[in-house]
Amino acid sequence: MTSVATLSEISKGFNDGDKFHLVLDRLDLELALGETVALTGPSGSGKSTLLNIIAGFERPSSGALTLLTQDTRTWDDSRWSQFRHHQLGVVFQQFNLLTPLNVEDNIAFPLHLQGDGWNAWCDHLVDALGLRPLLKRHVEALSGGQQQRVAIARALAHKPALLLADEPTGNLDQTTSLEVMALICDLAAEHDTSILMVTHSMECAAFMQRRWHLDLGRVHE
Repeated sequence: MTSVATLSEISKGFNDGDKFHLVLDRLDLELALGETVALTGPSGSGKSTLLNIIAGFERPSSGALTLLTQDTRTWDDSRWSQFRHHQLGVVFQQFNLLTPLNVEDNIAFPLHLQGDGWNAWCDHLVDALGLRPLLKRHVEALSGGQQQRVAIARALAHKPALLLADEPTGNLDQTTSLEVMALICDLAAEHDTSILMVTHSMECAAFMQRRWHLDLGRVHE
């Protein structure tokens, strides 16, 4: 089975004054193409740090990260940008939408980075997520739940091989959360997109095929 992400002996720590805090301790993990995994664990256990390392926003203190069979230890910033533009979708806790732009332009933004534009897949995402009436509205005028749906559509617009999601339903009520989780899984399955999702919700975690629990620097399945 093709591996999307392989972590070998990944460690990450931070200096806090004269103290060193080890957040991730020699992790060995593998995420296969089309596989979906929920990442759970107590607050402060390093879940977001792990996502940031896989996305290239942070570098590990030691160990090797392989993405789509490529060893990322040799990657420079431009190679990381290329990977994120073409192969990675990210749903941030704070959405990180582009506030000068409307909903339609936010969703199409990753496509513009590739020199592409709006397409039938975008229409499918918009209709599935109930965003059609909001396309021309500026994102700062949306509710938190609406912004969350826009962030999900943007993350999937370029059909990434890997979707990293940090509490993707955190601003939604329970009923809407479960509806959106089902949509994320269905939309990702259409293109064999792998998902690694941080969540505190056991109901949301149940949508994933596997569950990793991060605590005291180690992952247990």
